[in-house]
Amino acid sequence: MHHKNKSLIFLLVGLAILVLGAVVLAGCAKAPRRAPQPTVAAAPHAQGLTPEAKACIDCHAKETPGIVNDWDHSKHAQAGVTCLDCHETTPDSPMLLKDIKGHENVKASLSMLVPPSTCAKCHPNEVKQFDASGHHRAALQVENKDKMQALIHHHEGRDLEGLDGTTEETGCAQCHGKRIKVDEHGIPTADTYPAAGIGNIYPNGEVGNCTVCHTRHKFDIAEARKPDACATCHLGPDHPDIEIYQDTKHGQIYAAEGSTWKWDSPPGDWEPGDYRAPTCATCHMSGIGDLKPTHNVSERLYWNAWAPLSKPRNSDDPMSPLTGHAEQGRAEMKQVCLQCHSSAMVDDYFASADKGVELYNKAYFEPAKQMLDELKAKGLLKTDKWAPWDDEFQNLYYHLWHHAGRRARQGALMGAPDWAHWHGFFELQQMLDKMQDIYNYRMETGEIEKP
Repeated sequence: MHHKNKSLIFLLVGLAILVLGAVVLAGCAKAPRRAPQPTVAAAPHAQGLTPEAKACIDCHAKETPGIVNDWDHSKHAQAGVTCLDCHETTPDSPMLLKDIKGHENVKASLSMLVPPSTCAKCHPNEVKQFDASGHHRAALQVENKDKMQALIHHHEGRDLEGLDGTTEETGCAQCHGKRIKVDEHGIPTADTYPAAGIGNIYPNGEVGNCTVCHTRHKFDIAEARKPDACATCHLGPDHPDIEIYQDTKHGQIYAAEGSTWKWDSPPGDWEPGDYRAPTCATCHMSGIGDLKPTHNVSERLYWNAWAPLSKPRNSDDPMSPLTGHAEQGRAEMKQVCLQCHSSAMVDDYFASADKGVELYNKAYFEPAKQMLDELKAKGLLKTDKWAPWDDEFQNLYYHLWHHAGRRARQGALMGAPDWAHWHGFFELQQMLDKMQDIYNYRMETGEIEKP
């Protein structure tokens, strides 16, 4: 083929491609736009929604989609329990929302806060049990203890106006809870919210926060059964319960295979077989064997293992550090253990644990308290504005019971050898020796400080 003919053919092919492209583009330009896709329902799993409830959900699906998604995957949504069932309140409620932008057309009386009485409409036994537990006093005891308030505002907050309560807001209240206040619109104030603690005190006087364990808005029972639910608060140098659990054989088994266990059995039906080792909830709350589930976490306890001096629990007052019934509590706790262990093992275990508590009481706390009382009687303790924290003896006394003493007792009671020994009694004997030296010097010289 001649060169001239080849060039002509290439030219004709190129023109054909250009024409074809133009036709395609013209067709695309004239083609109608793709029809819009149907809108996905805001809560596809929800059942039995009223028009009013649907309006809330449709709006919040745009404004706060995470909340709606959590709720849509909850048993509440499946049962038709909606935003209004929890957030609707009475027109005279001290928590009533007023003049809130975006809610101008909402006719229902709403509250941002959801107190325990709302949960009690469907879960009356659980709320009643909680009210009888040590969790109920969590915020009240911080609020009512002058020494705790002095520690927060004076010592930690350094008396700085506007900042002196910061350690409570960012620390204590996130576990213990706080007395929540609202502004003129019913919105919680920044210095009292979000307090995520289990003992929140609401503007109407109610106490308690179910969402600490069953986090909103899914309120999942499986989540509450895992040790992680308790670990947020029950950790650290003064009550390292999650670390103690991890040091036990139970914790070791959970770490190895907990992801394979069945966590969502109905209350009262979560039994060995669903799991191979207990969690915090198993021992302290779950229905197991003949025991019914309880939300009174103090119910199955014998000792008060967090106070300066441990005593058996025998009080019906939820504000008492001794709330509970010691012998009944021990019998119920043994019932839990007997689901997996022999009676000989269970009895011997608790006999050994009780000796750990008694050793702390007699060998460490009682001598320390006696020295403290004698020094106080002779005026040999600091009483200045920074006392007791700038007084070495009083500081050691506090750490003896509040830190090492708790670790020794709780480690012994929950089967964690490293916490009972090295973090517990080993440190206790060192603290007591230092306290004895300081005591001897002050009693012999009549002076607080060495020259």
